[in-house]
Amino acid sequence: MDNNFNSFDNLETSIRKSSVIQERINLVSTHMYKQFLEYQRSTMNAAETFVKITDNMQATVEYLKQSFSARGVATENIYFETDDQKTVLILHILWHTISFTTRWNNQPQALYRGVEMPMISNRIIALKGNFNEIVKNVDEENQLQAVLEQEVASLFIPAERGQNCIIKINHLGNKEFYINHMDAPREFLLKVIETICGGGIYHEELRQ
Repeated sequence: MDNNFNSFDNLETSIRKSSVIQERINLVSTHMYKQFLEYQRSTMNAAETFVKITDNMQATVEYLKQSFSARGVATENIYFETDDQKTVLILHILWHTISFTTRWNNQPQALYRGVEMPMISNRIIALKGNFNEIVKNVDEENQLQAVLEQEVASLFIPAERGQNCIIKINHLGNKEFYINHMDAPREFLLKVIETICGGGIYHEELRQ
Protein backbone atom coordinates (compact mmCIF):
# COMPACT_ATOMS: atom_id res chain seq x y z
CA MET A 1 0.00 0.00 0.00
CA ASP A 2 2.81 2.40 0.94
CA ASN A 3 4.51 1.61 -2.32
CA ASN A 4 1.37 2.63 -4.21
CA PHE A 5 1.24 6.00 -2.37
CA ASN A 6 4.93 6.58 -3.01
CA SER A 7 4.45 5.84 -6.68
CA PHE A 8 1.56 8.32 -6.83
CA ASP A 9 3.63 11.01 -5.07
CA ASN A 10 6.52 10.42 -7.42
CA LEU A 11 4.21 10.64 -10.43
CA GLU A 12 2.67 13.89 -9.15
CA THR A 13 6.12 15.36 -8.52
CA SER A 14 7.26 14.31 -11.97
CA ILE A 15 4.19 15.92 -13.59
CA ARG A 16 4.82 19.19 -11.70
CA LYS A 17 8.46 19.21 -12.78
CA SER A 18 7.51 18.53 -16.39
CA SER A 19 4.93 21.32 -16.27
CA VAL A 20 7.50 23.80 -14.94
CA ILE A 21 10.03 22.77 -17.59
CA GLN A 22 7.44 23.04 -20.36
CA GLU A 23 6.24 26.47 -19.22
CA ARG A 24 9.70 27.95 -18.97
CA ILE A 25 10.94 26.40 -22.20
CA ASN A 26 7.85 27.77 -23.97
CA LEU A 27 8.80 31.26 -22.77
CA VAL A 28 12.36 30.81 -24.06
CA SER A 29 11.25 29.40 -27.42
CA THR A 30 8.68 32.18 -27.87
CA HIS A 31 11.36 34.79 -27.20
CA MET A 32 13.83 33.14 -29.58
CA TYR A 33 11.19 32.72 -32.29
CA LYS A 34 10.40 36.44 -32.13
CA GLN A 35 14.12 37.20 -32.50
CA PHE A 36 14.36 34.73 -35.39
CA LEU A 37 11.50 36.41 -37.29
CA GLU A 38 13.01 39.86 -36.75
CA TYR A 39 16.40 38.54 -37.87
CA GLN A 40 14.88 37.08 -41.05
CA ARG A 41 13.17 40.36 -41.94
CA SER A 42 16.21 42.50 -41.13
CA THR A 43 18.37 40.17 -43.25
CA MET A 44 16.03 40.63 -46.22
CA ASN A 45 16.06 44.40 -45.72
CA ALA A 46 19.86 44.44 -45.47
CA ALA A 47 20.25 42.39 -48.67
CA GLU A 48 18.03 44.86 -50.51
CA THR A 49 19.95 47.79 -49.03
CA PHE A 50 23.30 46.33 -50.08
CA VAL A 51 22.07 45.94 -53.66
CA LYS A 52 20.99 49.59 -53.65
CA ILE A 53 24.36 50.65 -52.22
CA THR A 54 25.94 48.82 -55.17
CA ASP A 55 23.69 50.69 -57.62
CA ASN A 56 24.49 54.03 -55.96
CA MET A 57 28.19 53.17 -56.00
CA GLN A 58 28.04 52.61 -59.75
CA ALA A 59 26.46 56.04 -60.23
CA THR A 60 28.98 57.60 -57.82
CA VAL A 61 31.93 56.17 -59.76
CA GLU A 62 30.54 57.60 -63.00
CA TYR A 63 30.04 61.07 -61.46
CA LEU A 64 33.55 60.99 -59.95
CA LYS A 65 35.08 60.05 -63.29
CA GLN A 66 33.22 62.88 -65.04
CA SER A 67 34.24 65.39 -62.36
CA PHE A 68 37.94 64.48 -62.30
CA SER A 69 38.15 64.02 -66.06
CA ALA A 70 36.83 67.56 -66.53
CA ARG A 71 39.70 68.72 -64.28
CA GLY A 72 42.28 66.86 -66.32
CA VAL A 73 42.87 64.11 -63.73
CA ALA A 74 43.33 60.50 -64.89
CA THR A 75 40.40 58.34 -63.76
CA GLU A 76 41.64 54.76 -64.14
CA ASN A 77 42.01 54.57 -60.36
CA ILE A 78 38.33 55.29 -59.79
CA TYR A 79 36.31 52.05 -59.77
CA PHE A 80 34.68 49.49 -57.47
CA GLU A 81 34.76 45.72 -57.16
CA THR A 82 32.82 43.03 -55.32
CA ASP A 83 33.43 39.48 -54.11
CA ASP A 84 31.80 36.33 -55.50
CA GLN A 85 29.37 36.09 -52.57
CA LYS A 86 28.27 39.74 -53.01
CA THR A 87 29.03 40.44 -49.35
CA VAL A 88 31.90 42.90 -49.88
CA LEU A 89 32.16 46.10 -51.94
CA ILE A 90 35.52 47.84 -52.39
CA LEU A 91 35.49 51.40 -53.72
CA HIS A 92 38.68 52.98 -55.08
CA ILE A 93 38.81 56.79 -55.36
CA LEU A 94 42.32 57.79 -56.46
CA TRP A 95 44.47 57.27 -53.32
CA HIS A 96 41.54 56.30 -51.08
CA THR A 97 40.09 52.80 -50.68
CA ILE A 98 36.80 52.21 -48.87
CA SER A 99 35.16 48.84 -48.17
CA PHE A 100 31.61 47.86 -47.23
CA THR A 101 30.60 44.44 -45.95
CA THR A 102 27.50 42.56 -44.78
CA ARG A 103 29.47 39.67 -43.29
CA TRP A 104 28.97 38.53 -39.68
CA ASN A 105 25.19 38.84 -39.84
CA ASN A 106 24.89 35.10 -39.20
CA GLN A 107 22.66 35.24 -36.09
CA PRO A 108 20.15 37.60 -34.46
CA GLN A 109 22.10 40.54 -33.04
CA ALA A 110 20.72 43.63 -31.36
CA LEU A 111 21.81 47.25 -31.23
CA TYR A 112 21.89 48.48 -27.64
CA ARG A 113 19.29 51.22 -27.15
CA GLY A 114 19.79 52.24 -23.50
CA VAL A 115 16.42 52.39 -21.76
CA GLU A 116 14.62 51.27 -24.92
CA MET A 117 14.28 47.69 -26.12
CA PRO A 118 17.37 46.43 -28.01
CA MET A 119 16.84 46.61 -31.78
CA ILE A 120 17.40 43.35 -33.66
CA SER A 121 19.17 44.46 -36.82
CA ASN A 122 21.56 43.53 -39.58
CA ARG A 123 24.73 45.60 -39.89
CA ILE A 124 26.63 46.92 -42.88
CA ILE A 125 30.15 47.93 -41.87
CA ALA A 126 32.10 50.59 -43.76
CA LEU A 127 35.84 50.58 -43.25
CA LYS A 128 38.88 52.45 -44.46
CA GLY A 129 41.13 50.30 -46.64
CA ASN A 130 40.84 47.21 -48.78
CA PHE A 131 38.79 44.53 -47.00
CA ASN A 132 40.72 41.69 -48.65
CA GLU A 133 44.07 43.07 -47.54
CA ILE A 134 42.83 43.69 -43.98
CA VAL A 135 41.65 40.10 -43.43
CA LYS A 136 44.21 38.32 -45.66
CA ASN A 137 46.58 37.05 -42.97
CA VAL A 138 44.12 37.02 -40.07
CA ASP A 139 42.58 33.87 -38.56
CA GLU A 140 38.86 33.62 -39.31
CA GLU A 141 37.82 34.06 -35.66
CA ASN A 142 39.80 37.33 -35.47
CA GLN A 143 38.75 38.84 -38.80
CA LEU A 144 35.79 40.79 -37.42
CA GLN A 145 38.01 42.46 -34.81
CA ALA A 146 40.52 43.38 -37.53
CA VAL A 147 37.71 44.94 -39.57
CA LEU A 148 36.29 46.84 -36.60
CA GLU A 149 39.72 48.37 -35.97
CA GLN A 150 39.38 50.04 -39.38
CA GLU A 151 35.64 50.78 -39.10
CA VAL A 152 34.52 54.24 -40.16
CA ALA A 153 30.76 53.81 -39.78
CA SER A 154 28.03 51.20 -39.58
CA LEU A 155 24.48 51.09 -40.87
CA PHE A 156 22.05 49.16 -38.68
CA ILE A 157 18.96 47.91 -40.52
CA PRO A 158 15.91 46.84 -38.48
CA ALA A 159 13.22 44.33 -39.33
CA GLU A 160 10.35 46.79 -39.64
CA ARG A 161 10.25 48.99 -42.73
CA GLY A 162 8.47 51.70 -40.74
CA GLN A 163 11.35 51.89 -38.26
CA ASN A 164 14.33 54.06 -39.16
CA CYS A 165 17.74 52.66 -39.96
CA ILE A 166 20.59 54.01 -37.84
CA ILE A 167 23.97 55.25 -39.06
CA LYS A 168 26.72 55.39 -36.43
CA ILE A 169 29.93 57.26 -37.31
CA ASN A 170 33.04 56.52 -35.26
CA HIS A 171 34.87 59.84 -35.35
CA LEU A 172 31.74 61.62 -34.15
CA GLY A 173 31.71 59.60 -30.95
CA ASN A 174 29.33 57.04 -32.46
CA LYS A 175 26.75 59.78 -32.97
CA GLU A 176 23.58 58.31 -34.44
CA PHE A 177 21.81 59.49 -37.57
CA TYR A 178 18.28 58.22 -38.21
CA ILE A 179 17.36 57.57 -41.81
CA ASN A 180 14.44 55.86 -43.55
CA HIS A 181 14.95 52.62 -45.47
CA MET A 182 14.54 54.27 -48.88
CA ASP A 183 17.25 56.91 -48.37
CA ALA A 184 19.62 54.79 -46.24
CA PRO A 185 21.69 53.22 -49.08
CA ARG A 186 22.48 56.57 -50.71
CA GLU A 187 23.03 58.53 -47.48
CA PHE A 188 25.23 55.87 -45.89
CA LEU A 189 27.46 55.66 -48.97
CA LEU A 190 27.77 59.45 -49.25
CA LYS A 191 28.45 60.00 -45.53
CA VAL A 192 31.24 57.42 -45.59
CA ILE A 193 32.80 58.95 -48.73
CA GLU A 194 32.56 62.43 -47.24
CA THR A 195 34.11 61.25 -43.98
CA ILE A 196 37.10 59.56 -45.61
CA CYS A 197 37.71 61.71 -48.67
CA GLY A 198 36.77 65.01 -47.03
CA GLY A 199 39.81 64.83 -44.77
CA GLY A 200 43.48 64.42 -45.54
CA ILE A 201 46.54 62.31 -44.81
CA TYR A 202 49.36 63.72 -42.71
CA HIS A 203 53.04 63.02 -43.30
CA GLU A 204 54.44 60.64 -40.74
CA GLU A 205 57.01 62.14 -38.38
CA LEU A 206 59.40 60.60 -35.93
CA ARG A 207 57.84 60.63 -32.49
CA GLN A 208 60.03 62.00 -29.72
